[in-house]
Amino acid sequence: MEGAEEELERRSKFLNSLIQKKKSISQKQQNACMDIRLRASDITLSLQDHAFKTARNNLDSMPSGKPDSKRLALALKKDFDSRYGPAWDCIVGTSFGSYVTHSLGGFLYFSIDKVYVLLFKTVVEPLDR
Repeated sequence: MEGAEEELERRSKFLNSLIQKKKSISQKQQNACMDIRLRASDITLSLQDHAFKTARNNLDSMPSGKPDSKRLALALKKDFDSRYGPAWDCIVGTSFGSYVTHSLGGFLYFSIDKVYVLLFKTVVEPLDR
């Protein structure tokens, strides 16, 4: 019986790893369809997806030609502030440098088409008087 239990555990782990690989491949294929490239992140997949879709929808709604970086940054910031709490910041552009401090689980850097997006959450502390 002990050997059978070990074999079942091994098969369960194998099937679980296949499911995780399938999810990862599906995520990459979905991002490729939207021409999105993840550069760095420590936020959950659901927040990543939400940021990707919001960015794609905003870029698609802009007149063809040059994307409006300021408008995209404002849209992402307002959306994340309203959905996930205050203190989200966003930098958008085709070329920029940055050095930021962010909350754990609140950092996303990706490119969509030829636009780069840095979205991060900072800590808000009340002022004591």
